[in-house]
Amino acid sequence: MSTPTSTPTDLPKDTVGFAKHDHHGCIASAVETAEGHCADKGLQLTPVRRRVLEILLKRHQALGAYEILDVLRNEGMGSQPPVAYRALDFLVTNGFAHKIERLNAFVACAHPCQDHAPIFMICKSCSAVAETHSDLSLGRLGQAAADVGFEIERMVVEVEGRCPNCKPSAKGPTT
Repeated sequence: MSTPTSTPTDLPKDTVGFAKHDHHGCIASAVETAEGHCADKGLQLTPVRRRVLEILLKRHQALGAYEILDVLRNEGMGSQPPVAYRALDFLVTNGFAHKIERLNAFVACAHPCQDHAPIFMICKSCSAVAETHSDLSLGRLGQAAADVGFEIERMVVEVEGRCPNCKPSAKGPTT
């Protein structure tokens, strides 16, 4: 009998993506946050922008613009690439989504409307993406930058490995 060395519940409390949670509540809460932020800032969360956010929230995987466009096309919300790219640009610019550079894809932000330095953990087996964040003032990178007088304005870290569902479990000797 084998026991995994860690489980999804071992992740930091603010890490979103690998841990089991109320997914419908997660989506509703994120959309409500986006609606409130847009109302406060005088921004328009158009039906297409809202739908793209919902699409990103449905899976904790990074999605390419053309994957999103396929969903929009099937739902009759547009078939031209600028439709998806404009919505994604709005979501990224306003902190509701992030671009995962390594994958050239997008993921919903786990900490919308918060100033944070995201760290993305990307599963190389199933492509799931979890987001957590770092406090630059407490880490070595922040200290190294301060030591040389460098002011970090933006930081995104992407790490690749295996999520709790895909990593091999620690196995003892078999009998």
